[in-house]
Amino acid sequence: MRRVPGTSVPQPAGAAGTRTVGPADTDQDLRPLFGRSSAIFASLAGPAHMLETANEAFFETIGGPERTRAGLPLGQLMPELVEQGFITLLDRVYRTGEPYTAREARVLLGVGASAREGFFDFSYEPRLDAGGNVMGVRVIGVESTQVKQAQRLTAEHRVLLEQIARQAPLADVLDGMARAIEDLAPEEVFASVLLADADGRHLRHGAAPSLPDFYNQAIDGIATGEGVGSCGTAAHRRRPVIVSDIRTDPFWDNFRDLADKAGVAACWSTPILARDGGLLGTFAMYHRIPRVPQDADLALARVFADTAALAIERHREEQARKTAEAREKAARDDLAFLLEASTALSSDLDTTQTLNRLAASCVPRLAPLCAVDVIESGRVRRVATAAPTQHEQDLLASHIPVYDADDDAVARVLASATSEIARRTPTGPGPWHDLGVTGYLCVPLVDRGRAFGTVTLLSTGEYSFDGHTVALAEELARRAASAARNARQYTHRHTLARDLQAGLLLPDLPQVPGADVATYYHPAGEGLDIGGDFYDVFPLDDGRWAFMLGDVCGRGAVAATTTALVRHTARAVAPLLPGPEDVVKAVNRALTNRPGSHGTGFVTLVYGQLTPTPTGLDIELVRAGHTPPLHLDAYRTARTVDARGILLGIGSNPHVTPLHLHLQPQESLVLYTDGITEARSRDGAMFDDQRLTEALTSAPERPTAQHIIDALTQAVRTFTEGDTIDDDQAVLVLTATEPRTRHAAPSAQPHATTVT
Repeated sequence: MRRVPGTSVPQPAGAAGTRTVGPADTDQDLRPLFGRSSAIFASLAGPAHMLETANEAFFETIGGPERTRAGLPLGQLMPELVEQGFITLLDRVYRTGEPYTAREARVLLGVGASAREGFFDFSYEPRLDAGGNVMGVRVIGVESTQVKQAQRLTAEHRVLLEQIARQAPLADVLDGMARAIEDLAPEEVFASVLLADADGRHLRHGAAPSLPDFYNQAIDGIATGEGVGSCGTAAHRRRPVIVSDIRTDPFWDNFRDLADKAGVAACWSTPILARDGGLLGTFAMYHRIPRVPQDADLALARVFADTAALAIERHREEQARKTAEAREKAARDDLAFLLEASTALSSDLDTTQTLNRLAASCVPRLAPLCAVDVIESGRVRRVATAAPTQHEQDLLASHIPVYDADDDAVARVLASATSEIARRTPTGPGPWHDLGVTGYLCVPLVDRGRAFGTVTLLSTGEYSFDGHTVALAEELARRAASAARNARQYTHRHTLARDLQAGLLLPDLPQVPGADVATYYHPAGEGLDIGGDFYDVFPLDDGRWAFMLGDVCGRGAVAATTTALVRHTARAVAPLLPGPEDVVKAVNRALTNRPGSHGTGFVTLVYGQLTPTPTGLDIELVRAGHTPPLHLDAYRTARTVDARGILLGIGSNPHVTPLHLHLQPQESLVLYTDGITEARSRDGAMFDDQRLTEALTSAPERPTAQHIIDALTQAVRTFTEGDTIDDDQAVLVLTATEPRTRHAAPSAQPHATTVT
């Protein structure tokens, strides 16, 4: 058991002074409960039981100085014994001469407000004269009140401590404590516990099992302060306050009628204090009649106030732990929600899909209904909705806010870029009644300080938005705005890269006389950058055709600049120069003379010129550091075309050697970039030259150029299991056909091509 040192115990209201109890008085505080037992002795004479003599303990026990008198009959000195039957017992012992013994007999000592309950082990023994006649009665006893009370107190206290240890509900502990006090007190008493608010300014009902409900309700929430009844004053002073007569005490001026109605006339209140001195509540003992507390009463109040403090502190600690755990769980749930939503928002680089996922993430986690609106071409467009039913979703989707309407929440939020919340339907027309809308939260989607859209959450029924929901919605909107911006940027970059790449590749392959031409192009990654692989086929003035396939070092804008330089240089000089060697050297000069800002990377290239003949195609080509082409004959045998030459753009002379080749009908020349042979499987193996040859020779008999490309690309996809490639892939296939005319004019009609 604990007590708070330094507690002051005021005297009854109107008394001049107070008694201060310090740390050294702890034993004295408990002694009235566990105090010493004293032997009492009294000698009575005659049939009237005249008190002849008694020891000091007897007079202390029977009630103070006004009773410290001998020479009076015991029934006159202690009239309360008559009604309790103790005088009758004395008469019997005097009359019969037989002693009487009793153990733990209950005796009510005194009358009125000063009466107290006592328990005694005593005996009445006859006093005999020399002749053996009874001349009186000797009373010998030991008061066991303190022992009995201590036993009962210990038992009740143990039960309360066990409840606290088991973390029983605070209401049960306090109710049990109040009932124990009422049972332990010698007189009728009503126990009450009030609990302090967190700020210590008000007291709330805790337990008062025997006080009327109307009384408990009336004092629930009373303020702490000087003169606010016994409890409010005790809480304010942090000291016990004893009001022995409510009818005359000024502390009860505002509560006197209430007390009279409840039938209470005295109230002793003890503050319940925490270990750090903070206010936890008050413990009060009410009486039906005016009454001054005895030392045992005050000690009992202190013991149980300390027990209540232990229970309340344990309860607060447990509540704080549960609150902390709940907050931690809520924080984890919020983080998980935001992470899950962020993953969903960024899973598809499409703005519309992103905003649809935003609406779906909000319902029902943040609100029953959600709509997402964006500004497009100066108008507001509703791009996403979410609702429990399809009918409600259709109603939401049918409503379009007005961008420039002052009475529209979406318009206001778009203009201010700040959130708006209200516990009413949105202003302006809308399907609010049909949807049962009771409130809304409109949050802007902001990009670079300007709102480009809004997320409108709508409540229904009793649902309402709190600060936590607002914060969560604003954070989700921030992430969604970022994801939407990334999606827009991706779409823009993808479109730009696609358009630039298309400008660097042939939109349509020309129809080459005597040749079947097919191409394949597939950029690496997601197509955000311009690839470094390129090809071209174009006519010359004398019936010849030029073709090329190359690979620029690097990607992006610099690669695009270099690709354009190579293609346009070759197209410009090829009609003016005698053969492929001169064209390649001209391209090399253009590369070595380019400005540094246009890139410094090298280029690998296969450039050639073909001439249709009655027996097929005459080809002259130059290889400048590129992967060697393959010659696929009519029997589907593949041979390497190994012309010597070094990279372009690294020196003044590429040292290339022209190579002449004749393709018979159904024979093919296959040009490819290293993105084909260096494609990797999931275990890291490369496609390599051998698999390339096997793929080409697996083509059907008499294959077209497109058949050859299909066989090759399918083999690569099977090998890589459809995984994203790390390098651009390009293929150009020239297949000799049976010539129809010896000198066919160049044509720009579409021919076979594959671009992915």
